[in-house]
Amino acid sequence: MRRLYRLARPAIFRLDPERSHGLSIAALKSGLVPRADTPVDNRLRVAVAGIGFPNPLGLAAGYDKNAEVPDAALRLGFGFAEVGTITPKPQEGNPKPRVFRITAKEAIINRLGFNNQGHAEAFARLSARARKPGIVGVNVGANKDAIDRVADYVEGINVFAPVASYLTINISSPNTPGLRALQSGSELDRLLRSAVAARDGYAALSGTAKTPLFLKVAPDLTEEQIEEIAGQVTRRGIDGMIVSNTTLSRAGVTGLPDATEAGGLSGAPLAARATYVLARFRKALGPDMPLIGVGGIDSAAEAIRRIEAGADLLQLYTALVYHGPELPGAILRGILRYLDRAGIDSLRELRDRNVDAVLANPPVI
Repeated sequence: MRRLYRLARPAIFRLDPERSHGLSIAALKSGLVPRADTPVDNRLRVAVAGIGFPNPLGLAAGYDKNAEVPDAALRLGFGFAEVGTITPKPQEGNPKPRVFRITAKEAIINRLGFNNQGHAEAFARLSARARKPGIVGVNVGANKDAIDRVADYVEGINVFAPVASYLTINISSPNTPGLRALQSGSELDRLLRSAVAARDGYAALSGTAKTPLFLKVAPDLTEEQIEEIAGQVTRRGIDGMIVSNTTLSRAGVTGLPDATEAGGLSGAPLAARATYVLARFRKALGPDMPLIGVGGIDSAAEAIRRIEAGADLLQLYTALVYHGPELPGAILRGILRYLDRAGIDSLRELRDRNVDAVLANPPVI
């Protein structure tokens, strides 16, 4: 399959990126993509926020925006899948074209702007799969025209708490004007306080366990902002953090075709920055807060680096565009080979090994 994808990629890349994405969703829906040969090994298991993950590798939000194919994604070998970002009302997002491949660097720039079908469509799909196995998180956001964006997040939590393995508050997208302002100050405090109250309120009314609540932040944060966010998530009882989303930086792609397009950059050039911010959050939060590392993960070696920099779990998306559907299995097998060579019995033994080394070498921004 991996060789087949390499042969097919030139033809796929002649298509508009959004059209290619839609075709991949259609292929997963149709069952054309076979179940991956995924390694099952107790050394890959990770417990985070009361959830037992079969392996640490997840599909990041942004791929399955409308919860159309979470189970098909899990069959690719992912230990979990995150759908969304989903907003209360359907919205078209920003004008097209709005996705650009930077193929020479295995990167993508997008300015999609939370294009999705809204709560009702996604909730219906997730309700239909509610009794199926597999960990599926729901990433919630705010509509671009929302008068009160905090209220949109609260609505998302109330709607999806019954059907989500965990919930992610996404305030990290650069493509909704003003959204990243929620990452600091009184607005962040109000958001977290309201989100936790909504989650706890649903659990109390339904008599069910509290759904884990994660916060997703951007890589374009100063050290002062990281310290502030760390303090607030600890004080408000957030269950984990996802670090990070796309970057506004163009480090690593300057001068390449389409590199000046507006939007967030993802893929390989983001790896160093995402790893550094992850390590900075691990340092600020200490050993107990679960962290999910995202951004530029495209190999077993990069996955291991992210765990050593503080990640409990990992997510990827852009690398699938460049390496195809067999990538999750290849990464997991590579991790197991590393554990075999090192004589390590669990991923927890790897975590945090290189936090200080990463922080001693800040990346170029």
